[in-house]
Amino acid sequence: MHKEQSKRIQTSILNSAEKKVLVWLASRQPKWMTSDILTFIGVLGAIMAAVGYALSNYDIRWLWFASFGFFVNWYGDSLDGTLARVRGTQRPVYGFYLDHCIDGITMAIMCVGAGLSDLLNLYIAMAVLVVYLLLSISVYINAHLKGEFKLTYAGMGPTEFRIIMIIVNTLFIYIAPLREYALTVNVLGTDIILGSFDFVGLAILFVLVAIHLSNFAGDAKAYSKIDPLKAWDGKLR
Repeated sequence: MHKEQSKRIQTSILNSAEKKVLVWLASRQPKWMTSDILTFIGVLGAIMAAVGYALSNYDIRWLWFASFGFFVNWYGDSLDGTLARVRGTQRPVYGFYLDHCIDGITMAIMCVGAGLSDLLNLYIAMAVLVVYLLLSISVYINAHLKGEFKLTYAGMGPTEFRIIMIIVNTLFIYIAPLREYALTVNVLGTDIILGSFDFVGLAILFVLVAIHLSNFAGDAKAYSKIDPLKAWDGKLR
């Protein structure tokens, strides 16, 4: 099964409305706009989000810039493939490779930026990145073995995640007690101070781990049936 033939599975809450918006936007792009340029715009949005989080150490209002970065990232990342489909200029092999390599890079940029802020513990940010990449590896393996490219889980996808983070950023800008809350937790003899944003990160981490473990168990069981254990006849090949 070639990756370009993999069936895209999108069941997110906003999927139907988002598709209509993306097609509307794609049909109104200037002629010079290309999918590669939009991919670059998506990376630029990730950098903006990372910079906004890092600069929030100096002024919490930089979270507006981070939120705008999420929007720019959505615009580029979500529209590049739609533009190619609307214009009939798909490059399935190149597009698959580039899009998903870039996804890992942009996620790394955003997690590092958030971890460099005073809002989110760097270890939590890195843990989220690691589990996200593990989940991505599982998705890519299934695209090859099952011909299915699953983009959403439990009604949630990248767009919903970006919206949640924009809402969280807005709450932290306006609600001082959220920024000031701190809980000291002793882990293996070391005191770690966790703020409200850390608990948001831990919640995201928990959800990603749960999804990954559930998928792993289900996929391993399914593949075991497809490729059952064979009895050894005692001879060496």
